[in-house]
Amino acid sequence: MTSAPAAALLAGSVSSFTTTCDEVLAGAQAQVKELKALAKGSARALELYDELTTSVGNMAQRSGLAREVHPDAAFREAAEGCEQRLEIFSVELSQDRGVYEALQAVDPHSLDAVTSFWLGKTLREFRRAGVDRDEVTRAKVRELNEALVKLGQNFGRNIRDDVRTVHATPAELEGVPTDWLAAHPAGPDGRVAVTTNTPDYLPVMTYAKGATVREALWRAYRSRAFPANEQVLKDLLARRHDLATLLGYDSWAAFATETKMVKTAQAARDFVERGKASTLTRARADLAQLLARKRRDEPEATSLEPWEFGFYEDRVKAESYGLDSQALRSYFEYGNVKRGVMETTAKLFSIRYQPVADAPVWHPDVETFDVFDGETALGRIHLDMHPREGKYKHAAEFGLTTGRKDKQLPEAVLVCNFPRPGGLLQHGDVETFFHEFGHLLHEIFGGRQPWGGVSGIRTEWDFVEVPSMLLQEWPLDAAVLQGFARHVDTGAPIPASLVDQLKRAREFGVGLGERRQFFLADISLTFHQRAPGFDPNQTVRELQNQYMPLRREWAEGTHFELGFGHLDGYSATYYTYLWSTVIAKDLLTRFGGKLLNPGVATEYRRTVLEPGGSQEAAALVQTFLGRPYSFAAFEAWLGGAA
Repeated sequence: MTSAPAAALLAGSVSSFTTTCDEVLAGAQAQVKELKALAKGSARALELYDELTTSVGNMAQRSGLAREVHPDAAFREAAEGCEQRLEIFSVELSQDRGVYEALQAVDPHSLDAVTSFWLGKTLREFRRAGVDRDEVTRAKVRELNEALVKLGQNFGRNIRDDVRTVHATPAELEGVPTDWLAAHPAGPDGRVAVTTNTPDYLPVMTYAKGATVREALWRAYRSRAFPANEQVLKDLLARRHDLATLLGYDSWAAFATETKMVKTAQAARDFVERGKASTLTRARADLAQLLARKRRDEPEATSLEPWEFGFYEDRVKAESYGLDSQALRSYFEYGNVKRGVMETTAKLFSIRYQPVADAPVWHPDVETFDVFDGETALGRIHLDMHPREGKYKHAAEFGLTTGRKDKQLPEAVLVCNFPRPGGLLQHGDVETFFHEFGHLLHEIFGGRQPWGGVSGIRTEWDFVEVPSMLLQEWPLDAAVLQGFARHVDTGAPIPASLVDQLKRAREFGVGLGERRQFFLADISLTFHQRAPGFDPNQTVRELQNQYMPLRREWAEGTHFELGFGHLDGYSATYYTYLWSTVIAKDLLTRFGGKLLNPGVATEYRRTVLEPGGSQEAAALVQTFLGRPYSFAAFEAWLGGAA
């Protein structure tokens, strides 16, 4: 089994990257010819198809990562070009009747359960690509897919590259943590530059007493990619609709949900509507508390402005729940948090991380670790954790190499934008770290399936967030936090009393927070259920009005939807996060309140993570729970938060 690090490709030159892309495509094309020349019904067709699609998929993953994180603009451009050529090849392959017929001819009765499941999914994707349509239709499908790749890349690039800056006086920044202020000295004009990057945005929006700077920063953040993405988004939605209707679907939402756990756009809509209803009472209670707190400052206030939610939520947590979030930050120095995430997961899943000091990587910030179970190597992970120009602005896990049993170890990357060592994280950042690490572990543990098409994170798309939504529960546990949360000055472990305050305060705002997520899911779904021609900005306004009490994402003159990056990768299925939360809350019941339970964690690893996408996700969950999943645990949690 090979373990050649894919990251080395991103550490090389633009020309070597492009040459490798050419070689991958040439090799895949040769394998297509070989596959189509096989005798009818040959099982070798499965092996060749898996080899070529995994090779192309790996190169596409590496191109996608390079496009988002490589420090060299020329390299990012080359990666985009490679990604486009790979997508063109993949679309042509998905419409190749010769390949389809070769796979279809394999006797399904001769296959084991995993292979049969993978083949069934593969043949379905051929049909969804129009393989059984006439040549005119197939050509139009290819044209639309090529357009969608470019539009998606443009949409993401415009968000990534549009970092906005507002300037504030030290007086306007009163209340912001001293460590942040020390790292942001005033310029010659006596004003401090504050960017829309996460390490700037969150502390200022949470702590700055000056409403003027908070409003300016909020508006700047929700104006990113305007006007650049205005037409791009309209074109993206229109071309998706064209493709879906060309293939016989009512909408892109119908096309996108067909292969998910939810199965239909109507079921997704029903889920969102249920969530909208279930969050209303708690959201109203949250808003009443926030407004009552604001009235202590402004007795005549009748509403909250969008840029006031984070600030007053922090005030309520401090004054009504005893949580001093700035004091809490003192326990979350970046290096300690990183160590805590890795030590916690190592203990929980009986694995170890071995640093690889000399690994070739694309930037000096990147850290590399090999993952072991005893002496057995499971895969390799990279951590690219700090902001820089031209880099992806949020937090996400990216695959580099799809693992396959006895052939290739998986390799994956965690990309975040946290402060550098010595800098302090907010507790929400700690949750994000655990969340994204859940994706990494899923990629590594699930990367030992025999076929690339069902290995790693290749479950139904609305299940992919379940492992990460589950793991982000761990940094709310006192035993977990006391293992790594040390005061940045004294080294003292976080007091149990502070963790208790955190947990109680954490429950405040749950109604508004989950309602916001259902609102975003509604945007995602509605944009892709409507026929083209509507005004996306006006639609966001209309939907926000339906979700009152919630006025957090849109205000006159802002364009939240143009910076909503999930509209690219998730398209109609942003509901995934909530669907996954519902299942994660159900899975959590198996731990019985004892999160540091290696026995249950091992069973979860074996039954849910390691199978990757080799079975229906619902079956994996039922095996672990001993019953089908339900909405009950989520609704009980939501009610309990009150």
